Amino acid sequence: MPLGEFAIIDRFFRDAGLVREDVVLGIGDDGAILRPPAGFDLIAVSDTLVEGVHFPAGAAPRSIGHRALAVNLSDIAAMGAEPAWSLLALTLPRIEESWLAEFTIGFATLAREHGVALVGGDTTRGPLTLGVQVMGFVPEGRGLRRTGGRPGDLLCVSGTPGDAAAGLASLRRAAGTTCDSPDAAERQLRARFEYPTPRLALGRALRDVASACIDVSDGLAGDLDKLAVASGCTAVLDLDRLPRSAALQSRVQTGGLSARDALRLALAGGDDYELAFAVPPARRAALEPWLARGEVTLIGELIEKQSGEVAEGAEGGNVLLRRGTEPLSAADLRSLDARGFDHFAP
Repeated sequence: MPLGEFAIIDRFFRDAGLVREDVVLGIGDDGAILRPPAGFDLIAVSDTLVEGVHFPAGAAPRSIGHRALAVNLSDIAAMGAEPAWSLLALTLPRIEESWLAEFTIGFATLAREHGVALVGGDTTRGPLTLGVQVMGFVPEGRGLRRTGGRPGDLLCVSGTPGDAAAGLASLRRAAGTTCDSPDAAERQLRARFEYPTPRLALGRALRDVASACIDVSDGLAGDLDKLAVASGCTAVLDLDRLPRSAALQSRVQTGGLSARDALRLALAGGDDYELAFAVPPARRAALEPWLARGEVTLIGELIEKQSGEVAEGAEGGNVLLRRGTEPLSAADLRSLDARGFDHFAP
């Protein structure tokens, strides 16, 4: 007999997360009863993933489960918070127990790694879609925002933007082929898309260091634009400082990717789930351990809000792209096309 909705919940999701003492009532009722700690602000984030939009049709279910939670944990990281509880709304076209088992492994492994309890949600029938909400805590009044940047603040980014977009492109090229033999570099890039790492430890470390912070999910240039707009500044991004992974450099060196396309992926590819943030110069010393390990890179600064040549299509027009001290020409900007992802862009 095929599994029904409640059997799916019992078999796959009732224990798909950490057991936490602050969960008074979890899965199995009309709602969860949760007990936030005193002295903390509650942070709530939510993301929806749709097959064919956020991941390719036929993607590995373990990767889908991981990504569904990871993209939300990345938002939690951008707020400087600690994750605690999650809700999962899962829409499935059909019941496949092997698919559900793999999906649950991906979701539950990441949830337990970061102390997240799955406390409820919903299952329904339809096109493959996942809606996840994560809630967490940050000490009262210390949550990071996009709005605190000031002229003179240093701009930084974690990780190596562009890898995930290159990995997605590799997966799309391989779709439908019978002889997919990715080399080591391609495997690394694909893993950056399929299994992103939310920067939760960095986000917590930035609570008293960063003046503003944002999750890089729609492309570095576009997300820096959002931070700059929220902070009332203009972001200056030095292209020569952008970090590159060895895997992405390898794709350029072997001719699989042009240098310009690699730069475009780093600026606008999306799916990075890194953190971009502003730091007052007086607090730079607190970044030194992260900079020394190569986990964070200085890529520019915030300046007084101004008009001028900006990243082509940037929503707020508040990103200046430069090489060293020289701004890019209007022609270079148009050919680079650093627009980030927008679900409703024409």
